Amino acid sequence: MEPAIIAITLLWSLLFIYAMLGSLDFGAGFWGMIYGKNDQTSASQIANRFLSPTWEVTNVFFVIFVVALVSFFPFATTMLGSLLLVPVGIGLLLLTIRTTFMVFANHANKYRDLLVITSGLTGLIIPALLVSMLPITLGGFVEIVDDYPRLLYAELIAHPTLYMHIAFGISTELFISAVFLMDYSQEAEDWSAYQTYRNHSLWLGPVSIIIAVLTIETMPSEASWFVETVKSNPLWFGLSMLFFLLGYAFLFLKGKHGRRGRARLAVISIIIQYGIAVYAYGTAHLPYLIYPDLTVSGSFTNPTVFYQLLIVYAGGFAILIPGFILFWKLFLKDQRYLKQQ
Repeated sequence: MEPAIIAITLLWSLLFIYAMLGSLDFGAGFWGMIYGKNDQTSASQIANRFLSPTWEVTNVFFVIFVVALVSFFPFATTMLGSLLLVPVGIGLLLLTIRTTFMVFANHANKYRDLLVITSGLTGLIIPALLVSMLPITLGGFVEIVDDYPRLLYAELIAHPTLYMHIAFGISTELFISAVFLMDYSQEAEDWSAYQTYRNHSLWLGPVSIIIAVLTIETMPSEASWFVETVKSNPLWFGLSMLFFLLGYAFLFLKGKHGRRGRARLAVISIIIQYGIAVYAYGTAHLPYLIYPDLTVSGSFTNPTVFYQLLIVYAGGFAILIPGFILFWKLFLKDQRYLKQQ
């Protein structure tokens, strides 16, 4: 396999991890806001209990992804920085505000309500900004003027594919987070929150699939190269749909606790579903980073430098992985934390 393909596969894997963690992080913030004043369910407490320690881990993977992008594809940074300046800049500003409140608001009770609102709203806006970058890469919204890339904001804002991508990102985020928080509620034996998140999972699943199909159908004519590739390779997307149906079916089966829903199996199936879909999307996008002006091979670093960087990243993850395992045991499995004993 060519070094450039290895690099883009690793980068896409980091993007997938961040997308999953981001969905849980931002989604939990939204659900915590929605049910913050609801005394009939403990869904807000469960969401905030999960969110409290995990947002730091999400930010770690965001930093790793950005550093890997600049390291592996340094010749793409000029064009990407120019075209994505606005969504990335606003997203980073909101992420900074959110992180600041996460750090300080828990130590001042009078700001707790503001923290909940900030976390909930940014939990929708930040993913929307990040997903809005995808249609830019498909073609039709970039113009090269005097060898300088310029984003056609008017065309992008007027095109329905932008809003379908945003709707897909938000619906996916809420679906993944609802299924996971259903499992988290089961681990904490909080059946009120469990039923609340199961109910949301039941309607968000089909909605996310319908929006995904509509997103592909509303892509601009300049993205026909991508749409044709997707439709000519139905196997991976078919497998993704199969795992979705499997995960959705697990929401109806009775578990050992006597309630409907096999939450852990549903979570695993849904993660596999999105994993397959993400890699299928990335494969269909090759060989372009931004069509038709920026390719993977044309923006790749020197192969010798790449392999040296690969060793550094391997060493870094060798250090981080035990920390992530400890984090999982402390905050996602330890009953003393789950039940706040």
